[in-house]
Amino acid sequence: MTLPSAPDVAIVGAGAAGIAAARECAALGLSCLVLEAMDRIGGRAFTESARLGAPFDHGASWLHQANDNPLVPLARALGFRLVDSDAVRERHVFIGSRRATPGELAELEAACLRFGTTVAARAALGPPDLPLAAAVPSGAFWDATVAHREGPVISAAQLEELSLLDFVANDLAPPNLMPEIGVGALVGRLAEGLPIRTGLPVARIRWGGKGAIVLDTAEGSLAARACIVTVSTGVLAAGEAIAFDPPLPEAVREAVAGLPLGLLTKVAFRAAGEDRLDLPPFASLWRHVASPDEAAMTFHAWPFGRDHLIGFIGGRAAWDLARAGPAAAEAFAREELSRFFGPARVARALRAPAAVVTDWGTNPFTRGAYSYARPGHAGARAALAAAALAGGRLRFAGEACHTRLAGTVGGAWESGQAAARAVAAALG
Repeated sequence: MTLPSAPDVAIVGAGAAGIAAARECAALGLSCLVLEAMDRIGGRAFTESARLGAPFDHGASWLHQANDNPLVPLARALGFRLVDSDAVRERHVFIGSRRATPGELAELEAACLRFGTTVAARAALGPPDLPLAAAVPSGAFWDATVAHREGPVISAAQLEELSLLDFVANDLAPPNLMPEIGVGALVGRLAEGLPIRTGLPVARIRWGGKGAIVLDTAEGSLAARACIVTVSTGVLAAGEAIAFDPPLPEAVREAVAGLPLGLLTKVAFRAAGEDRLDLPPFASLWRHVASPDEAAMTFHAWPFGRDHLIGFIGGRAAWDLARAGPAAAEAFAREELSRFFGPARVARALRAPAAVVTDWGTNPFTRGAYSYARPGHAGARAALAAAALAGGRLRFAGEACHTRLAGTVGGAWESGQAAARAVAAALG
C-alpha cells in the first residue's frame, strides 16, 4: 500500500477511535494516515493467542450496551459469533471459604438494585458533583461488596475518586456481548486496508498556524490539513509523551486533567488438567468484602469452554501490583483463589508458571486502562470532545470523549466517527 505523504487528515493512534476515524474519513472522501506508536494496532483493544493457546483479550473483552453499540452490527456483518455472557453466566459468590446460600445471594441481588437506585436518585438532584463515595449505600452486609465491584472493578478507581454524575451518566445497560474471536481481533479486522503506520510515535504536533498541521516523528515531519488525536488521556496528561506547539489551551488541559486513567489488571491462567474448580463456562466468581477499598479480585471462568481462568483487580490495588511487577500480581491472584479452593487444589488445577498479566499500568503508550471523571469534572468529556483547535482542524477522540459509553470500545468508535465528521466540516 502506498501511504499518503500529505494527507487531508493525520490521525494519531490506531485504537478503536483512530480506526473508526480513518474509516469515516474514507467514507467522506478524505485521505488520511494513521500513526501508531506501538508495534500493533488496536490500542487498548488487544487480542493475542500465543501465550494462552486461544484468543485472550488483554483489554476490552465485552461489547457493552450491545443494543446501542456500533460494533455489534459490524461484528455480525462479518459473521463473528457473539455470546451474551450475562445470559449464560452463573454467579458464584463466597463468604470466607464457603459459598453464599440462595438466601444470601438474593440479598446480594437486592443490594445491587439498591446501589443503582440510590446513586441514580442522588444524581438526579443535580450539582454539586459529589464523589461517588458520598452517595453509595452502606451498613448492610453486601453494600461494601457491591460498591467494590462498581468502583475498583468496573470503574477502575476508588469510590472517592469518581464523579457521581459521570458515573450515573455512563452506567451501562445489558446485554454485554463477547466476540468469540476477541474484541481486539474484531477491531483489527475492521482496520484492514486502512493506511496505518505502526511503531512510529508522534513527538510533537505543531498546530498554531493557519496552514498545515505538522506532526514531528523520528522519521521526519508529516504535514496534514487536519489532525485527530486519539491517544489516551493518560498520554495526553504526560506532557513529555506528545508535545503541542503552541501548548494546548487551558480549557483543554483542564478537561484532560479531569479525566485520568484508572487501572484494571487481568491475570489469566490456564488449567493444568481437567479440574475446572467446580465452575462452569462463563461463570463469575466474587467474594464478600468488608470495605469497598479492600484489595480483592473477581474472576471470569473458562469463557467459550476454553481452559482460561481470568482474574480482575482494579483501582488502587491494581496500581500497587503494577508497581510490584507481574509476579506479584500472579501471586496475589493465586492467594485469592486459595481462599475458595485451598492452595493445594489451586496449585494442582492451574499451570505454573503460566499466568499472563496485563501491563496497562506500566505501558508508556497507554498509562492506564480507561478513563474516569474526577468529582466536579462531570462535564470534562463533553469539553474534550468539543475542543476545536486550529479552526476546528485539530480534534480529540477516544473513549474519554464519549458522554454515554465512556470507557468502552463502542464509545471510542463513535467518538472517532464524530471527530472525522467534525474535521471534514472544518475543511469544507
